[in-house]
Amino acid sequence: MPKMKTKSAAKKRFTLTGTGKVKRHHAYHSHILTKKSTKRKRNLTYSAIADKTMESTIKRMLGLC
Repeated sequence: MPKMKTKSAAKKRFTLTGTGKVKRHHAYHSHILTKKSTKRKRNLTYSAIADKTMESTIKRMLGLC
């Protein structure tokens, strides 16, 4: 059976933490920023942990399962 390829889209968007959780970035922080508050834009700069329900799907796309 051939090796499973990693999905390039997932490779660019997700990273794994040391404990195996999936780290992601927030959306809505690339353009049309004038109407968004400073607090909202600041909070969008930080990374977040992907939802538990999507974790197995993302790991499969990364070729880890």
